[in-house]
Amino acid sequence: MILTWLYAPGDRPAVVAKALACGADAVIVDLEDAVAASRKEYARSATAELLAERPPLPVHVRVNALDSPWGGADLAALAGLHGLAGLRLPKISAPEQITTAADRTGGVGLHALLESALGVERAFEIARAHPSLRGLSLGEADLRADLAVSAESGLDWCRSRVVVAARAAGLAPPAQSVFPDIRDLEALAASCARGRSLGFLGRAAIHPRQLPVIERAYVPPAEEVVAAEQVLGAARATPGALALPDGRFVDPAVVAAARRTLALSRRAATR
Repeated sequence: MILTWLYAPGDRPAVVAKALACGADAVIVDLEDAVAASRKEYARSATAELLAERPPLPVHVRVNALDSPWGGADLAALAGLHGLAGLRLPKISAPEQITTAADRTGGVGLHALLESALGVERAFEIARAHPSLRGLSLGEADLRADLAVSAESGLDWCRSRVVVAARAAGLAPPAQSVFPDIRDLEALAASCARGRSLGFLGRAAIHPRQLPVIERAYVPPAEEVVAAEQVLGAARATPGALALPDGRFVDPAVVAAARRTLALSRRAATR
């Protein structure tokens, strides 16, 4: 279960090396927004060199948009590298973009970033476009600009839409988009709590100091762990639907949720 994803710019190998050692569950090497046009080729070659061998934790690469001057070359240079855990495709707005990327990359796990109103409207079509697609998430900075949204709550419908589309297509729950203010950790914690309530699991970060906040927000609190243990204990004792003494109803869906809660709790205990 990956809860923390840390972005690092692909044209700064020293920063990528630090990102690999700072406690994130996975690192996303960025070839897109974090890299100036004049540095794109260097970022691509430096990332390919890094991924020639398997790094100490999963490394995904956010390539440039497929319709940009660099997207095709990014896919060609990175597909098949031993250390590549997945490719993140920005500005996806149609399922055909997923099938095109899948055809060019030969089975590498793909992750679609929806950053426009059109992408959100087509979320389910995109989510089931190809078996190589492993996840969806929002690119909220671009989406805010496209929708002219200023309030934090203004994107809640889009967030829920992506959560539902991912689950309907059998994909993992999406991770939240990055929180842009690296100093305001209280606001980050509140935003993570909101994301968890909407069905997200984990979050991307742009600075190592955000990682512990995200981790704490997504690890279930003690009272949820106790409640999950009670549910599983009751389910083992009496298979099938039943009511607990405190009035909670237990059925297979509740049991599945309890198992996920305990899996997250065990994950935290082993870190």
